[in-house]
Amino acid sequence: MTIQTVGIIGAGTMGNGIAQACAVAGIRAVMVDISQGAVDKGLATVSGSLERLIKKEKLSAEQKAAAMALIQGSTNYEDLKQAQLVIEAATENHELKLKILKQVDSLLAPEVIIASNTSSISITKLAAATSRADRFIGMHFFNPVPMMALVEIIRGYLTSDATHAAVKDLSERLGKSPITVKNAPGFVVNRILVPMINEAFFVLAEGSATAEDIDAGMKLGCNQPIGPLALADMIGLDVCLAVMEVYLEEFGDSKYRPCPLLKEMVAAGQLGRKTGRGVYTY
Repeated sequence: MTIQTVGIIGAGTMGNGIAQACAVAGIRAVMVDISQGAVDKGLATVSGSLERLIKKEKLSAEQKAAAMALIQGSTNYEDLKQAQLVIEAATENHELKLKILKQVDSLLAPEVIIASNTSSISITKLAAATSRADRFIGMHFFNPVPMMALVEIIRGYLTSDATHAAVKDLSERLGKSPITVKNAPGFVVNRILVPMINEAFFVLAEGSATAEDIDAGMKLGCNQPIGPLALADMIGLDVCLAVMEVYLEEFGDSKYRPCPLLKEMVAAGQLGRKTGRGVYTY
């Protein structure tokens, strides 16, 4: 199957980024959200992003117009029927995703593939909420979607080879470099990344070095573009904590114990950039 039209549920940061990546690659995108305001905001975000590419001379005005013409914004799930693949990119909330997936599954033709952009929830569990576990897959994009080359393709327990092949082909047509991952908590990237961030909090809590020196050490010594503590502020300390708690529960291994300092900062409401203060002040 060659995917020509992609449905996207959610017009937020990830959803509009996926829509942009599709449109720039010449693939139609139908972006659906619950309110017209959310849809309009998503379309405006894409327009602004493409405008910045024009200023950097990476895109022409004609190419922007062509891309925008390929994106349809909607508040009606019925419009997703045009797609051969529907990507759920709603908020990282298990119950919300299950509700959306059940609704969409009952609407779409049996051959349509459903993917979830989840960064932590079991693909096998999400697939079980639908009638098409063989045509259900994880398609985890990274933020900002138009810039980041990676897509983690996560196979659920019953995901078919044909589904995997179709989604891998689409990822490559979007100009991405996909990796294939078995279903497990955190998949690959976040499984390695978030415990590293947690360890940086332990180093900070023990007073081994200042936050600035911890981040400088990882940037200069490991060639990382941003230090782990600054990255935690960008991700959100509450998100980092929630992920570590999932790992501790799912694996039952004490090495995933969240750092007490991380828990204290979250309890204090210091969540990073989104609250103006985390490890650093913004």
